[in-house]
Formats: sequence, structure tokens, C-alpha cells
Amino acid sequence: MADRSVHVAMKNITKTFGSVIATDNMNLEVEKGEIHALLGENGAGKSTLMNMLSGIYIPDSGHIFIDGEETRISSPRDALKAGVGMIHQHFKLVEVLTSLENI
Repeated sequence: MADRSVHVAMKNITKTFGSVIATDNMNLEVEKGEIHALLGENGAGKSTLMNMLSGIYIPDSGHIFIDGEETRISSPRDALKAGVGMIHQHFKLVEVLTSLENI
């Protein structure tokens, strides 16, 4: 059996907006070199999950691991330092980043 090399792991990630539960104990593991697609209906939590990985939202609970190390991502800058970036389907500026960093 090949040795698994999990690059990104999100464990028991929960995010709420008021009384709306956007993600509820979601888990995701991505091995190095893999390509994934997140599919689901509108409002299923796909964008919310990725926005937490990229530092736009902060999870209410759960843990994010990069290369096996628990990583606190509380801003887009933290995500970039951890080697995580995101390309949005629709162009979107990240307000806390400079113009150059948004390119």
C-alpha cells in the first residue's frame, strides 16, 4: 500500500452565521498532487469551507492541518504564509490585502 501524504486536512469544521449552520463538523483531506471538486447545491457550505481554509472566515470549531501540523488560519495572510491560496470563481478582492497581494 502506498504511503499517504496528506497535505491539507480539515477536521470537524463548524461555522455558523447567527442561527444558520453553514458547516457542521465537516471533514476534508487532500493528499499532495490530488485534484478535488466540491459539488453540492447552493447553500451546502462549499464556499464557506474554502473561505475558512483561505482565511476569509474563521471556523467556530474544528482544526486545520497543513502537512500534519495544526495551523491556525485567521486571515488571508495566515493562509498565504501556510501556502494556501484560493482563486475565486468570480473576481473578489480580499480587503485586508494590498492591491499587489490581491493580484
